[in-house]
Amino acid sequence: MANIKAEDEISLFEREMKEFWTKFKSIYGPEQINQILVLRDSCKESIKALSEKWSKKLKEGDLMINKIQEYNNEILQQSQRISENQEHFTKIKANVNQEEEQRKLLLDSIQELKEELMKKKEIIASKNQVAKERMERLCKSKVLFEERIGLEIRRIHNEQLQFIFRHIDHKDPDKPFMFTLSINEQGDYEVTSCTPPLDCIAELQLKVRETNNFSAFVANIRKAFTALSYK
Repeated sequence: MANIKAEDEISLFEREMKEFWTKFKSIYGPEQINQILVLRDSCKESIKALSEKWSKKLKEGDLMINKIQEYNNEILQQSQRISENQEHFTKIKANVNQEEEQRKLLLDSIQELKEELMKKKEIIASKNQVAKERMERLCKSKVLFEERIGLEIRRIHNEQLQFIFRHIDHKDPDKPFMFTLSINEQGDYEVTSCTPPLDCIAELQLKVRETNNFSAFVANIRKAFTALSYK
């Protein structure tokens, strides 16, 4: 039924076309028809050229769109790299700031150590000066002690002084009684050895530190040696 209807429509269309063409030829002459045909062919050529032109333009447009997309992708990648580099730079800057802070703290610590070292040097120099002055006074007293109480004073190693008493033992006047004296780091007198040993040497050492009366200290040691010789 549908096929019969389609055939009827086709037959009707062909009949109408024939009628249109017959009517068209009856209205226009052969010359006009030829002009129309030429115009039609010209339009066809123009349409074909225009179609080819726009087809080319469309292809170029597609290429341009693809190129733009590639540029956009490249820009996106570059933006990502810039963002990553920015984060890396931020981390590096933070590390540099941290290292700079640590360097500053280290310099401050070094400066504090230098100042502390200078103070210690000044203290040591002051103590050394005191020890030097005391040692000089001891050396100046050497002649006096030798003349008055028969004492010999010798300078030995490590800036120590050795005090040698004689004429103490009446049985053996040349027998030596001796002790060695130094100035310690605190600037105090310190007996480093005593021959023969004296039980009172620590007490006498403490007393001379308190009174700074060195002559009495030496005299008291000689008295102790004398008392020892009579035992």
